[in-house]
Amino acid sequence: MLKLIKTEEQYRTSLKRLGEVFNAPVGSPESDEADVLALLVGAYEDEYYPIGEPDPIETIKIRMEEMQLKQIDLAEAVGGKSRVSEILNKKRKLTVDMIRNLSVLLHVSVSSLIGDYQLER
Repeated sequence: MLKLIKTEEQYRTSLKRLGEVFNAPVGSPESDEADVLALLVGAYEDEYYPIGEPDPIETIKIRMEEMQLKQIDLAEAVGGKSRVSEILNKKRKLTVDMIRNLSVLLHVSVSSLIGDYQLER
């Protein structure tokens, strides 16, 4: 019988069972069980293992990888090759103009680029 996951032990047991029924044929009772288990496990993970939003620099790096871009591809948007390196290595903060340009270039929201982050010393 499926029920809400309230403890770490129930979570581990549910993960194990989800692994066992994950590839069940669609429409089978095991497939339905996998669907419900995935929801229950997801709810538990959202509460006890939340994943925060990436900082602006991680957002840029993720989109670069997804779009198969190199640092040189960002040069015009941020003001040159060396500036790209400074930004990606967290030696310099993004400016408003850089944020606008990167938002367009990388197809990400401005809000994903305006979060605070610490510069590396």
